[in-house]
Amino acid sequence: MMKMKKILFVCHGNICRSAAAEMILLQMAEEAGASSRFSVSSAATTREEIGNGLYPPMRRALQAAGYACRPHAARQMTRSDYDRWDYLIGMDAENLADMRRICGGDPSGKLSLLWDWAGQPGREIDDPWYTRDFDGVLRQIEEGRLDMLNSI
Repeated sequence: MMKMKKILFVCHGNICRSAAAEMILLQMAEEAGASSRFSVSSAATTREEIGNGLYPPMRRALQAAGYACRPHAARQMTRSDYDRWDYLIGMDAENLADMRRICGGDPSGKLSLLWDWAGQPGREIDDPWYTRDFDGVLRQIEEGRLDMLNSI
């Protein structure tokens, strides 16, 4: 039997990008009949949005693109997440630096950026909090997780 893979998506506040990536990958896994192979969640590198739900413009973009919006409450990533999750996937370089700081490094090579999974290492997912382009960010997340279910 295949071991369940545990994936944690991480961004600044956990109300836009990481939460959307979580919901997209969960739906992809369900549609592929692979949901029993994955445990997926998301977290923030900061405390700013703890307890807050999905940001309304991101919720609207997800729904318009056909994704189910699951209940969500933002939480901050902790050092113990490094041991709990197999893959900790950030959205941009600042997230990745914060993740390394929170985890005390990356001795097991678990930290990456989402675009790394699509063969574009170092590329970042735009922050829609600043760009206001929620549909564009969803497209980036969809492209960035290309073949993730098969790669992990």
